[in-house]
Amino acid sequence: MKHLLRLEEFAMFILGVFMFGLLGFEWWWFLVLILIPDIGMLGYLFGNTTGAIGYNLFHHKGMAIVIYFLGMYLSFPLVQLAGVILFSHSAMDRVFGYGLKYDKGFKYTHLGEIGKK
Repeated sequence: MKHLLRLEEFAMFILGVFMFGLLGFEWWWFLVLILIPDIGMLGYLFGNTTGAIGYNLFHHKGMAIVIYFLGMYLSFPLVQLAGVILFSHSAMDRVFGYGLKYDKGFKYTHLGEIGKK
């Protein structure tokens, strides 16, 4: 099941790359921006609960989709870009086993404990 979930997330990452291509931005922007959502980890400087909230805010695919559609509705490509980057980054993280965080600590995710076999 674990491999099937990772394959599904990889497909979502490819969808995000495809959606980025439709926006018409230079491809180097994707490479520059793809790790920006990890800024949400800075919340861990203030404790596990704040860290989990910050991380989950920047890594929730539902939020990414809402932001993308808001950009479509407003005809604002930069907002669409933000949604695509958030979606793609979240899918990429989940391919590597990094899920949404619980407030127990960074390694406790909805996909299981990071580093545990």
